[in-house]
Amino acid sequence: MDWTNRVRLRHLQTLVSLAITGNLSQSATALNTTQPALSKWLKELEEDVGLPLFERHARGLRPTPYGEALIEHARRIEAHLDLARDDMLALREGGSGLVSIGTSGVSAADTVPLAVSRLLERMPRAQVRLVESTMNQLMPQLARGELDIVVGRSGQRYDDPQLRTEALYTEPINLVARPHHPLTEKSELDWDDVLAYSWIVWPQGTPVRIAMETALAAARRTPPSHCVESNSSILNLTLLNNTNLVGVASHRAALRFEKLSALKILPMHLEGFGSVSIYWHAENENRAAVAMALGALRANADPKTGTWGIAGDA
Repeated sequence: MDWTNRVRLRHLQTLVSLAITGNLSQSATALNTTQPALSKWLKELEEDVGLPLFERHARGLRPTPYGEALIEHARRIEAHLDLARDDMLALREGGSGLVSIGTSGVSAADTVPLAVSRLLERMPRAQVRLVESTMNQLMPQLARGELDIVVGRSGQRYDDPQLRTEALYTEPINLVARPHHPLTEKSELDWDDVLAYSWIVWPQGTPVRIAMETALAAARRTPPSHCVESNSSILNLTLLNNTNLVGVASHRAALRFEKLSALKILPMHLEGFGSVSIYWHAENENRAAVAMALGALRANADPKTGTWGIAGDA
């Protein structure tokens, strides 16, 4: 008999618990069972699968490569069930379903919030969950089904045939500072001017950081020796507003914050561009809220049809 016919949800939860604790006794307590019973179950599962799932050590258990693979499947199934539960709850309460969107800093200030605004205009009772993080954290969450859509830098690779990707736009970057910063008093700036101040920069591998490094390399310059590194849009904005730090922002975000009188774009052209894409699973695109969110992101990314329209105002 196929061993998967005997696997139940509680078995998947047990596997995930063992991966987290690495300890039979702790997992047995958490799962309201006994250590001998849990040990017997694990041994029988390994015999059914025909592969060792955990290595036994004096300090506990450690998943084997086979165990890691099965645990990852268990996490995906749990995430899908959680999503199904929350989606049904939203529908039962009169909503239009649930969509979870992960965004990196490059799209958190403009693209994603404005797309969500467009989504809610058309689907007012949709339940929307937003997560801001770095792409190396968001993409595994997408793979596990914890997120429906991820918006961030282009070029992400994941070994999943169901993963879909689509480029939204490519844009330049700008140097920014607080309103009334000493550098805003000049009509033109050069590298010596901006490198005289400390900078706040995005982490390695982010679109803005890559574009910044490209611009510096083109000018044969290096970043200031003293930099603050942050992946939070709000933290960056607050720091820029309360210090003489110089920051680097994607063009759309810079225009958005300048329109709000939160930042000023410094008068200096930079070489380098950042590209932003959307990522999602094909199996989710038929869900109404997910399909509408994808459409809103595409529309918002197109300056001809999107609602952001700041370029014409700047």
